[in-house]
Amino acid sequence: MAGAEDGMPSSPFGPLLAEVARMRKLNLNAAIQDVDSIIDLLTAAREQVAGDGDAHKISMAMTTLQNPVKARLEAITDDLKNVTKAQRNYGKALDRALPHRELPMEADAMADHSALINRAIAMHLLREGQFSVASTFLREEHKHREQKQTSSLASSHKSSRLDQDGDDKMNRDGDDEEEAERGEEDMHRLHSEYLQDKFSEMYRILAELKERNLVPAIEWARANNQKLEAKGSNLEFELSKLQFVWLFKGPSINGLPDNQNNGQMGALSYARQHFARFQFRHIKEIQQLCCAMVYASNLEESPYRHIFEIDSAFEDVSASFTREFCSLLGLSAESPLYMAVTAGSIALPRLIKYTTYMKEKKTEWTSENELAFETPLPTSMIYHPIFVCPVSKEQTTEQNPPMMLPCGHVLCRDSLHNIAVKGSRYKCPYCPTEGHLRDAIKITL
Repeated sequence: MAGAEDGMPSSPFGPLLAEVARMRKLNLNAAIQDVDSIIDLLTAAREQVAGDGDAHKISMAMTTLQNPVKARLEAITDDLKNVTKAQRNYGKALDRALPHRELPMEADAMADHSALINRAIAMHLLREGQFSVASTFLREEHKHREQKQTSSLASSHKSSRLDQDGDDKMNRDGDDEEEAERGEEDMHRLHSEYLQDKFSEMYRILAELKERNLVPAIEWARANNQKLEAKGSNLEFELSKLQFVWLFKGPSINGLPDNQNNGQMGALSYARQHFARFQFRHIKEIQQLCCAMVYASNLEESPYRHIFEIDSAFEDVSASFTREFCSLLGLSAESPLYMAVTAGSIALPRLIKYTTYMKEKKTEWTSENELAFETPLPTSMIYHPIFVCPVSKEQTTEQNPPMMLPCGHVLCRDSLHNIAVKGSRYKCPYCPTEGHLRDAIKITL
């Protein structure tokens, strides 16, 4: 082979290594030497002219200087041409040795997770109360999956007769069938009327809350009291507290019948009947509600005025109810599909811009499992795991957030201030890097 005869490597990187060696030889050292020579010639000519006032000698010195400077300028041009040519050839060799690959972001990351996508769509439709659409979607998805499984099974049986390793292939097919069955079971649970009934109940109660009727929500919270308390929820008391305030405002505000169950006396009767069971955890708030009765004639000037300002109270309690209702079902308050689409829409312009830039530079991300830049999202869309400071061994909080050092290590703010010398400079406890407190970046919780 020619490469072997020339002493060059026969691997695919042989031409690339040859261009690297050529670039090492054709560097800018020669051009720098020529520039230095020109500087020396000009310096010598300046000294000669400055020391002799004879115009004829000055003219001769300048004439003598012309040809050497011109020759060295031409040498600099040749040196730069050789370096540029070597760089251009190296770039071509690099493209041939390392051909351009598609960026990881161009691949369909969810292509292998169609079952999860279908489940998210079906769950979103159920959560939005689109029950008939959800049923149709689930029915069509089930039909499509059955057709796909039938086709795949027929193809696998046909190929297994021709494959010498048929036993191994059948085992793999069996694993695929089991996975498909698990996915079918998941979708079947969605298709059951259980979730539809639950979300129907939730929307019915939310409709009542929209009409300022708290009774159905209170009854639901009371029926699920043990589960809510196990989660540390105060939903039942918050609903009961709002009911007390709503009754206290009287028929002119709440529009309820003008009888003994409405107005201040109705609120007091409601408190006597229902607040006793909350006194262990909410005694202070109950006392404030009852003391407000004394200021009924001049409530606006009382210290309890803020308790009876309920402009957004029904919207807040509706959000709390939705969150707790979904929590008991093992679901998040917001639809995951809605959150994913919204976050993706916010991040998409920056992602497109970054993708275009990467294509132009013919490069790619350093990691396929994470973005190469920060995506600005609203606080409500930022999720994070629990972080425990490796120095203090304590979990971070909003008052003591995690701080990322320039070296990439993360500590809590208190630990960072404790290791800082004279309140400013610090040395990372995990690497030799030193820095200033102002260089640390707060990680959003």
